[in-house]
Amino acid sequence: MNKCFLFIFLLLSSLISCKSTEVKEGIKTDILDQNSSRSKNVQILKKEFIIKNLNTISHKVWVYLPPNYATSTKRYPVIYMHDAQNLFDAKTSYAGEWNVDETLNNYFKTTKKGFIVVGIENGGEKRIEEYTPWPNKKYGGGKGAVYIDFLVNELKAYIDENYRTKTKSNHTAIIGSSLGGLISFYGGLKYPDVFGKIGALSSSFWFSNNSYAFASRNSNTKNTKLYLLIGDKEGGSMVSDTEKMEQLLLEKGFPKENLKTKIVAGGKHTESFWKDEFLETILFLYN
Repeated sequence: MNKCFLFIFLLLSSLISCKSTEVKEGIKTDILDQNSSRSKNVQILKKEFIIKNLNTISHKVWVYLPPNYATSTKRYPVIYMHDAQNLFDAKTSYAGEWNVDETLNNYFKTTKKGFIVVGIENGGEKRIEEYTPWPNKKYGGGKGAVYIDFLVNELKAYIDENYRTKTKSNHTAIIGSSLGGLISFYGGLKYPDVFGKIGALSSSFWFSNNSYAFASRNSNTKNTKLYLLIGDKEGGSMVSDTEKMEQLLLEKGFPKENLKTKIVAGGKHTESFWKDEFLETILFLYN
């Protein structure tokens, strides 16, 4: 009986130990919905964040963990992304998901390279104010600095404390599309010691001419990698704005080898476009 009890005790201890390696003890996450298309290694934190001085919306945070996270002791690079509703799950997406989890799971199978992805939900009708560093006369906005400061000063500290992350800037990316591309561009250049990699996809540089003045003041960074993506069917001045930004950065000293601009023939301002281009973004930033 004593040997049997000892065996059961050791077995339970082993199971508890394995479970605690997945996330730090005390971190509570949701239960996967059967109707959800997200992978099992994507969690939504029970803890939500109200961002002081931004608005009163409680923001949910999604966390993608590498397939081997629970069975290893490794630390992983971290990718911060916006519009979490659209990244992993067709059920919550606005117009189709990015398939970030499936893409990175498949990439892991072939390369054994893993990433942690932290997706922050947008504030719905408050999205414009969250993702714009400067106001627009027609559309308003302009609280993006508050949002980025939250990522840097609060959320990143929480993630680094509770997950096995590689914390330095050369392992940390910020990626988004449209206004999310604009706020990623802004956040990465404002805090190069935090975000060493920027994925600015279909960035809404048109929202404010301040984006060019800002880039001019903050382009002299030696170690930041920047990926600019645009589709030639996105309309308006999107392509010319991106080309103008690329030229400005290079003129102001941004390292040419750290900057890639891709203009995709037929590319439109859609979730499916960004889904198709996501892996190439990662490959450039983490090459």
